[in-house]
Order: sequence, then C-alpha cells, then structure tokens
Amino acid sequence: MDFFESQDVARRKTSLLVVYYMLAVALIIVGVYLAFAATFLGVQAKTGGETDITQLWNPLLALCVVGGTLAIVLLGSVFKIAQLSSGGESVARMLGGRPVEPHTNDPQERKVLNVVEEMAIASGIPVPPVFMMDEASINAFAAGFSTSTAVIGVTRGCVEQLSRDELQGVMAHEFSHILNGDMRLNIRLIGVLHGILIIALIGYGIVRTTAGSRHRSRSSNDKNGGNMPIVVLGIVLMAVGYIGVFFGKLIKSAVSRQREFLADASAVQFTRNPQGIGGALKKIGGFADGSRMDSSHAEEARHFFFAN
Repeated sequence: MDFFESQDVARRKTSLLVVYYMLAVALIIVGVYLAFAATFLGVQAKTGGETDITQLWNPLLALCVVGGTLAIVLLGSVFKIAQLSSGGESVARMLGGRPVEPHTNDPQERKVLNVVEEMAIASGIPVPPVFMMDEASINAFAAGFSTSTAVIGVTRGCVEQLSRDELQGVMAHEFSHILNGDMRLNIRLIGVLHGILIIALIGYGIVRTTAGSRHRSRSSNDKNGGNMPIVVLGIVLMAVGYIGVFFGKLIKSAVSRQREFLADASAVQFTRNPQGIGGALKKIGGFADGSRMDSSHAEEARHFFFAN
C-alpha cells in the first residue's frame, strides 16, 4: 500500500466534501427565502391583495434573506467556536475528560503517557496533555486549533483493553489528526453545524411564540386566523433548519471518514506496525461496550473520535 498516495487522495476528497457543505448552506438560504416569500404572498392574499406566483421573486427580499441568514449562521458558528476557543482542553472537558497528571502513579495512566510521548517523538510534535474519560468503551480523540493547544483524549477502556502495540497504533492515529490539521477542521465543523441549527431553533421559537399568542387571544376568529402565515413560516424554517442539519451531519461524517483513512495511513508510518491499529479495530468490533460514548455531547463531537 502506498501511504503517501492514500494521504493525497484523502486530502483531495476532503476539500471536495467541504465544498458540498457550503452548497448545503446555500440550499438552506434558498429554502429560507422561499419560506419568507410564500409567507408574504399569504399575508397579501389574506388582506385582499392580488397574488401571482411570479411575485415569489423579490430582489430586495432576497438580499435581506441572504444577508440575514448568513449573519445568523455566522454568528451562531462564531459563538460556538468561541466556546471552544481555549483549544482541545475545552472539547475534552465538554466530553467529561479529566487531565492525567504527568507524575501519576496509576500504571494504566502511566502507560498511556509513555505511549503519547513516544508518538510525539515519532511525529515531531510537542507532547500534548492527555485527558482520561472514565468510560468502559474503547475510543480516543485529538482536539485543538494548533499543536500548542492540542490534547489527546482517551477512554479508560481504551487503555485497559488494548495491548501496548494496539494503544500505540491508536495514539499514532490521533497524532496524525494533530499533524494534518484535522482538529481545526473538526472544531469548525461543530461551529458551522451549530450555526445551521440556529435556523431550526428560530423556527421553533416562532411556532412556540405564535401558538402561545393564539392561545391567549380567543376573542376574535380573525385575530386567531391572522397568525397562521407566521406559524407556517416557523414550521418551514424548522424543516429547512433540520434538513440542513441532517445533510450537514452526512457531509461531516464523510469528511471524518476521509480524514480517518489519512490518519490510518499515517499511523502505520509512525509505528511501522500495521498490526497495532488493526488489532485495536478488531478488539473494538468484538468488545461488548464497543466504542460507545455516554457523554451527552458525544453526538455533537462524533467526528472527533477514533471509532463510531
């Protein structure tokens, strides 16, 4: 197997998938515009005005929707990324990790620290802090914006269930993510996904607020019916937002898969031992707890992990 060729293919495919993610955001903007345009047509029909399907296109409305939607997605993304601005430590703590002290006397913790130091030397990267997650499953991740803010997260099950060679293969895999800048891409994907989710949350807020207003206002049928276009707008925004999240997750998974191929190839480069990472994957497949993570934030950060 040509590992360098595998790395090049993975990088090219990742770039293409990021473009697909941008196209998904563009489709959401189109959906939001159609939701607003249809709502305005409905209001116009309700007030007795003439309506025509050609009125769906409104350049001023399109400009406002594009600018507003991009601003909401951007602000939501920036907010989420700001929460993770301290680097990998914030991700590790979010997932329930605790720092492993450099002078620990725990033999399992000592083992993972030694392996991390070995892989740092092999990859030419500064030794990152290690965070332990007290979960029985076998899993690990690397997170951070740069080599100076990177951390390695590992479950206790990963340290206890894997042999030294297998643990070395997993750690080499994670060091590839640090070396190739995958961590930065992964954190940005969390931010972009959060920005898209805000569209759905806004739709939910509109539906909830309008429904509450209709419940409180029972004195007039006209008043009750007048809110219907707004309710429809909220429902459509929810649908558009969650469709965007769905496709965003698919693209994020595809990006993650390509980077995982790259990391597997690099892991063999660092360890010169393909049986290490291969044995780890076999143990995960046959282990009762597998690679399952119980953290409430596991779904949000699923693309960070060594295994699904």
